[in-house]
Amino acid sequence: MPRKSREYPEEGEFVIATVKNIQNYGAFLSLDEYPGKEGFMHISEVAPTWVRNIRDYIKEGQKIVAKVIRLDPSRGHIDLSLKRVNQQQRKAKLQEFKRAQKAEKLLEMVAQKIGKTYEETWREVWVPLEQEYGEVYAAFEDAAQNGKEVLEDLVPGEWLEPLYEIIINNVEVPRVTIDAELEITVPTPNGVEIIREALIRARNRINEIEDIDAKIVYVGSPKYKIDITAPDYITAERVMEDIAGEIMNVIKHAGGEATFIRKERRIKKIKRREA
Repeated sequence: MPRKSREYPEEGEFVIATVKNIQNYGAFLSLDEYPGKEGFMHISEVAPTWVRNIRDYIKEGQKIVAKVIRLDPSRGHIDLSLKRVNQQQRKAKLQEFKRAQKAEKLLEMVAQKIGKTYEETWREVWVPLEQEYGEVYAAFEDAAQNGKEVLEDLVPGEWLEPLYEIIINNVEVPRVTIDAELEITVPTPNGVEIIREALIRARNRINEIEDIDAKIVYVGSPKYKIDITAPDYITAERVMEDIAGEIMNVIKHAGGEATFIRKERRIKKIKRREA
């Protein structure tokens, strides 16, 4: 079971919790990521409407995503809420937990290979990577994409090679794709040449940017489609603006018109392997 490097959760944090004991006035839950820690959920924090019977909403043994609403480490008190967790927050926390489980399984494989115990693995690798990246699997994705050098100052040397070997064979690097359309019209005799010049400049700009895949495709007069694939949305959006801006500047300078129309976002995953 993945566990956090901190002893206690933070106020406002979303946690995975298991319902242990239900009373008429509330429920006691164990915090899965914080071994030995329990929280209490008052009946008023179970649902946004009035609750007659708490067992209509939660069951003993059930795992839920809860929000930490009050915390008093000196007294060991952790107050939880279910009603303050929306669907998007629940989905995001469950995804984070699944990623932690994947990271834990990969570390178990490495630990068995080099003869490390669970506690040694947690102390020597899990804690420093979580503290640096916020989550261990994010560190693995960074290493898969940028090389083992990103781990060199964070994990002991005996871990580096076997851990990186596991990463490059098992970790998929997320890539995002964004689409857009350009409607281009140049009402001059040399309009085709101007459009071609604009597209050539855009392609040259693309070639200057590392780790970016981009396509500019003719859809049908007057439309052109641009696909940008990048490691993250921020980079993809920046490159899209740069490329579209380059095209639109050339077209407008020549007296034409260009309209930029944003389309969709997609996520794909690429498993990186060493040659």
